[in-house]
Amino acid sequence: MDVTDQLHALLGLARKAGADAADVVLHAGTALSVSRRLGKLEHLERSEAQDLGLRVFVGRRAAIVSAASLDSAQFPALAERAVAMARVVPEDPYGGLAERSDAPPDNSALDLIDPHEPGTEALLARAAAAEDTALAVPGVTNSEGAEAGWRRSETVLVTSAGFSGRYVRTSHSFMVTALAGDGVGMQRDYEYSSAPHESDLDDAAESGQRAGDRAVARLNPTRPDTARLPVVYDPRVAGSLLGHLSAAINGASVARGTTFLKDRMGQLVFAPGIGIVDDPLRFRGLRSRVADAEGVAARTCVLVEDGRLLTWLLDSRSARQLGLQSLGQAARGTGSPPSPSTTNLFLRPGALSPAELMSDIRLGVYVTELIGSGVNGVPGDYSRGAAGFMIRDGAIAEPVAEITIAGTLPEMFAHLLPADDLRFRRGTDSPTVRIEGMTVGGA
Repeated sequence: MDVTDQLHALLGLARKAGADAADVVLHAGTALSVSRRLGKLEHLERSEAQDLGLRVFVGRRAAIVSAASLDSAQFPALAERAVAMARVVPEDPYGGLAERSDAPPDNSALDLIDPHEPGTEALLARAAAAEDTALAVPGVTNSEGAEAGWRRSETVLVTSAGFSGRYVRTSHSFMVTALAGDGVGMQRDYEYSSAPHESDLDDAAESGQRAGDRAVARLNPTRPDTARLPVVYDPRVAGSLLGHLSAAINGASVARGTTFLKDRMGQLVFAPGIGIVDDPLRFRGLRSRVADAEGVAARTCVLVEDGRLLTWLLDSRSARQLGLQSLGQAARGTGSPPSPSTTNLFLRPGALSPAELMSDIRLGVYVTELIGSGVNGVPGDYSRGAAGFMIRDGAIAEPVAEITIAGTLPEMFAHLLPADDLRFRRGTDSPTVRIEGMTVGGA
């Protein structure tokens, strides 16, 4: 039997053991990775793994069991154990499978599979190009190394509601980290790139140059006086603001009432003109997919339009609890139930260049790194450690470190202004962003 037939057989055993409904998901992958530091190979690994998860429902009671391999001989025991567990847990009035979806059975239209598998030498060459270029930057004194990798992932989902889908994708990636200066005054910075197709990766040597330049630029940082200042987020950290939004509009959190946005559906949350989109159907997108982890067809979803919050992130359970319909936004591991999640989430760009966005700032902070996770999602309080540069008279100036930026997410969202430099690189992407009136804690 092929993999899909095996999973159908497991569903049949679960029904025979007493399950009223069931689904089974298989995650399988093959990966190759190398790491190199100061010209020497440090790590080389090739791995192959399978992970299987069976979820069963007995009435409104549910249980999940998982296994580390696709071993048909273990299926009867796996099914019986899952049903036995489900019979003794409390009922969940909102639990159950998603209704049958007509999602495509594969991701081929999204072009997520690169047929070329790089060899060890090709990955080493990519890591070497990134690290050697970084080390050649004047002022760079050391390296934390460079890594390069490739992965092929396969997900198969079968449900007793009639859904069956098999999805394959590949991923190429590399990362380099440079160190500048000496002793306790050393500074670090990094660069990385990831894409389903090798041809879409950033150039490794150019990335190494950027990592080295950034590390050197951060030498001899100061700490500004504590003040309320405009703060500008570099694109690589601005995406974290979208992460805070997605947590706040997660349907499970809304249903529990544990988010500051629980009563804001249909209201202005951002300034007029702001748009935020979750797009699982992006061609060659890092997180693209045609169906979610419950088999519901994926769709492009506008979360915020002209500043107004339009929807929550919903899987089937949270949708039932809120009296709504799933939007195909479920994610799932093999040992846990589905939960709402984003895919290719992005903030639409604005009309100003980053230079124009900062041009009228007499004194402010440009943030390139965030530290810690000091965000309370219930009231929306925000406080993060940060590093970056001062902005003086509209231009980036001296480096700063060991500072804190603080505010409240409702106020931050209301005063957020994006630049025009959006690039799709991380899965959650934002252009440069400016936020007024944040408290910057320094000396």
